Amino acid sequence: MTEPLKVTIGDLLDQRTALNPDKEALIYTDERNLRLTYRQFQEKANEVAKGLMALGVQKGDHIAIWATNYPEWLYTQFGSAKMGAVLVTVNTNYRSYELEYLLRQSDSTTLLMIEGYRDNNYVEIIKELCPNLEETEPGKTQSSLPLLKNIIFIGKDATQKHPGMFSWNDLIEMGKSISDEELAARQKSLHYDDAINMQYTSGTTGFPKGVMLSHFNIINNAKKVAEAQNWGDNERLCFPVPLFHCFGCVMSSLASVVKGATMVPLETFGPREVLEAVEKERCTVLYGVPTMFIAELEHPDFEQFDLTSLRTGIMAGSPCPIEVMKKVVHKMGAKEITIAYGQTEFSPVITQTTPYDSLERRVSTVGKALPGVEVKIVDPTTGEEVPRGVQGELCARGFGTMIGYYKNEEATARAIDEDQWLHTGDLAIMDEQGYCKITGRSKDMIIRGGENIYPREIEEFFYSHPKVRDVQIVGVPDPKYGEEVLACIILKKGDEASEEEIRQYCQGKISRHKIPRYIRFVDNYPMTASGKIQKFKLKETFIKELGLEEAANIETA
Repeated sequence: MTEPLKVTIGDLLDQRTALNPDKEALIYTDERNLRLTYRQFQEKANEVAKGLMALGVQKGDHIAIWATNYPEWLYTQFGSAKMGAVLVTVNTNYRSYELEYLLRQSDSTTLLMIEGYRDNNYVEIIKELCPNLEETEPGKTQSSLPLLKNIIFIGKDATQKHPGMFSWNDLIEMGKSISDEELAARQKSLHYDDAINMQYTSGTTGFPKGVMLSHFNIINNAKKVAEAQNWGDNERLCFPVPLFHCFGCVMSSLASVVKGATMVPLETFGPREVLEAVEKERCTVLYGVPTMFIAELEHPDFEQFDLTSLRTGIMAGSPCPIEVMKKVVHKMGAKEITIAYGQTEFSPVITQTTPYDSLERRVSTVGKALPGVEVKIVDPTTGEEVPRGVQGELCARGFGTMIGYYKNEEATARAIDEDQWLHTGDLAIMDEQGYCKITGRSKDMIIRGGENIYPREIEEFFYSHPKVRDVQIVGVPDPKYGEEVLACIILKKGDEASEEEIRQYCQGKISRHKIPRYIRFVDNYPMTASGKIQKFKLKETFIKELGLEEAANIETA
């Protein structure tokens, strides 16, 4: 096993640039028609690093980015890492309630943001949180968020800005006052064990938790993930997965820099756009969650695209239907496609299949522990390790284990035990050869199209509805997204409500993917003798009532 890399992200980019200055680093196939070599990409990162320093951002400060896969997202990822700011990634689906919580809990001093995404107007949301923004000088934001001072607008035009915000161009111009020597000194002061990335993952306690990840965590996870796919010297990676997830900013962009690959990101996912990008740029690697691969395979013009360059990739983010994996191998030609399993708290990948595994292994398991990672299966009640072939909770230990949850020592202690084992809350079976199959979740998390949804968070939100007495959120199977959200609501005595009224209440307050697909009004919940609600019984009942038996029987790894 190779030694782990002990390097910061900034130094990693500089080393890669020195090795391959003229190699293509970043390509956008959309109307931007952007093509950057590693030297040019390094220059962009340096400009951002200097801009943030000029803005007064200190080593260890938290800066948040709320954007789709813009080039500026990538410049900011590497630029902030060079000057030592912790990058807090914001889900592009977030609405006001979620954004305010994240900015407050993360202690973010700076927010970089785009106009909006789909029907979600970010500018209107930030004005709601900062009511006097338009009358305020940029850099002096005033709101109920005491630490938030700088808002930087990322527009299609670098000079575009809104009152109270800096433009992207302003940031770059300010950076010209910082010398190369000042940036080098800042970069030299960083250590690979410093926190550099923070991602919010919801929890069973109801509110998202900030997962602190170090340079060491994510660089080495990125390296191992690329090696598990047997990456060579000239890989070209097409990734439509969002950068705010580890799938994007660790397994995609960071892995590319570790291995000197060419990044071909998509700003947002579109099946045709993916197929066009793979064909046009002769991509060798393709990433996606199962729903993305399904949409690509089912595109009416699928047969017209030349995908012969494809060799490998990763399908991950939610349970992977075995039949879809087989189609990716046989119809897309990605004969060495792999499945990865993990969670943000492990930076993220814990197990992965490899191109050397049989197709049967690659479609029916999530592979073995990455080199340098230990995995064990324990009895969730006693914590004792169980024999091979017996179901239990999957625990992992190694270079990927997070530093901890930001400002939440109690939750950190629950997740990582005294022997440094991360308890995933996922149920799994490990066979004699060490291959794992995920069989369920001891936590009741829902995974919808690769998005983690935690019932307690939605339940907490619903309790703010004046007519809701009680609510239970459960996941029910769905052939397209893997799972959908079902809300079982008990109304207050004498109140009446319609499904539409409940959905309307959610609009603009919680992310679209968290709004229940199914809403059912009930009088009571199935209970245990000790008074605990049996969510699994609710699930069983509504699988039958909604006619979802077929979706429930789709086999996954």
